[in-house]
Amino acid sequence: MRFALLDKGWFAGLMLVFFGLCSGPIAGQTEPSLPPPTGDKIVPPGAKLERLFTRTAPIRGGLTEGPAVAPDGSVYFTDIPMGSDKGMILRFDPKTGQTTVFAADSGKANGLMFDADGHLIACEGADYGGRRLARYDIKTGKSITITDRFQGKRYNAPNDLVIDRKGRIYFTDPRYLGHEPRELDLRAVYRVDPTGEVHQIIRDVEKPNGIALSPDERTLYVADHNNGTDQIDPSAPPPEPGAMKVYAYPLNEQGFVSGPRRVLVDFGKEAGCDGMAVDAEGHIYLTVRSPRRPGVLVIDPHGKEVAFIPTGPSQPGSANPVGLPSNCTFGIGEDARTLYVTVDTSLYRIRLKVPGLKKVFEK
Repeated sequence: MRFALLDKGWFAGLMLVFFGLCSGPIAGQTEPSLPPPTGDKIVPPGAKLERLFTRTAPIRGGLTEGPAVAPDGSVYFTDIPMGSDKGMILRFDPKTGQTTVFAADSGKANGLMFDADGHLIACEGADYGGRRLARYDIKTGKSITITDRFQGKRYNAPNDLVIDRKGRIYFTDPRYLGHEPRELDLRAVYRVDPTGEVHQIIRDVEKPNGIALSPDERTLYVADHNNGTDQIDPSAPPPEPGAMKVYAYPLNEQGFVSGPRRVLVDFGKEAGCDGMAVDAEGHIYLTVRSPRRPGVLVIDPHGKEVAFIPTGPSQPGSANPVGLPSNCTFGIGEDARTLYVTVDTSLYRIRLKVPGLKKVFEK
């Protein structure tokens, strides 16, 4: 079990002060120097990114990640520092505009998602993290291990996940940071069934990162983000960077890949997609980390660009008040047309025209 703080009253607020966090500007403050979004089909006129939270603590590096909407409409997201600090899971309440601590020790949690029963599922990474898939009870804050091994070997560093309507959890297992030795030869994509059985379903990726399902759950989208980092052996030269692509894999009813993959986007030598989300019409929202064009790239199922939401200026050398996005998710209910985006050490949102894909807990 990992010690967790419940999001209640003065104690959670006190912990925010203790960790040196703040809610950032009042919800609704925009970044005036950002280029305007494009794509009239997706973005309404005048829509802008609004900053909701910014970490102010002098923690070494790191970033915010893994936003996930809960059944009550609040947004949980992770704060991942560098080094031995285990990181946190935070909770943003759209009703109050406040951000509080849910878990003070997240085991270096990265991607998050709520299952059909309202439990929070977390991918815990390496670099002093748990290297497991964990399930949190939101009421008690306690967590249990869903899986931390495949065929007896520890995972590299679980990164991101998506859950289908049958309760099957698909998750990626790359490796970017950490001193821990690798036990698995591959960086692969796995599926955990409700029975607990684990399947290695995709092996032809270099560093699988973001992951999402199409509305009909017959296509699995996977971001290959090989930036070349590893850090297992500091004395060895770092691996060469590789694929920066987004793939579409066909799935059969049993949840296995049933045909050849398609390349939706090839970013070439530029940094590519980190996390992703899907809307009700099947558009895919890719958080692109290229310094030349940072932002949320929206594509159709064939890979055609239909919108772009900048999180930083596209001209090198200009002032950059925001930065590189890491992941995104849609709200629910009245907030279903709101896209939440984690960027650097902040959380943002923007109102859109198209609602997000229904969550597995939505009836």
